[in-house]
Amino acid sequence: MKAIFAAGCFWGVEEAFSKLKGVKKTSAGYTGGTTKNPSYEDICSNTTGHTEAIEIYYDPKKISYKELLKTFWAIHDPTTKNRQGLDIGSQYRSAIFYHTEEQRKEAEESRNEEQNNYKKEIVTEITKASTFYKAEEYHQEYNKKHGVSCRIN
Repeated sequence: MKAIFAAGCFWGVEEAFSKLKGVKKTSAGYTGGTTKNPSYEDICSNTTGHTEAIEIYYDPKKISYKELLKTFWAIHDPTTKNRQGLDIGSQYRSAIFYHTEEQRKEAEESRNEEQNNYKKEIVTEITKASTFYKAEEYHQEYNKKHGVSCRIN
């Protein structure tokens, strides 16, 4: 199965999801915009509509989509529009990109449940998945390659 989440800088997001049992593969990339084959420089221009995101391949027998959603909510602040920590811009927005109607329903239910934990409104987008463009190789498993750990939120 496949899932796509955006929760700020994709380096830390990828690190968080790649550690989960049942996650087979993660890729950092760009989705949710209009430009074909955008580069990192393109999306940083704030003109393509893309966000930094993580594509996750997982084994639903070992980890459920609901469990992935729990991690998603735990690793970032879903109440800040187009921002996570010091990273500002639409490429850092909070978003869930669903592939199936079941994923959409579970994402909406989890957002409604999660809202109880916040005084401010959750601004996370829940959108049908579109083309996911894998980011440049130097972005893949960045934290692991460089022995760093980003603060996500």
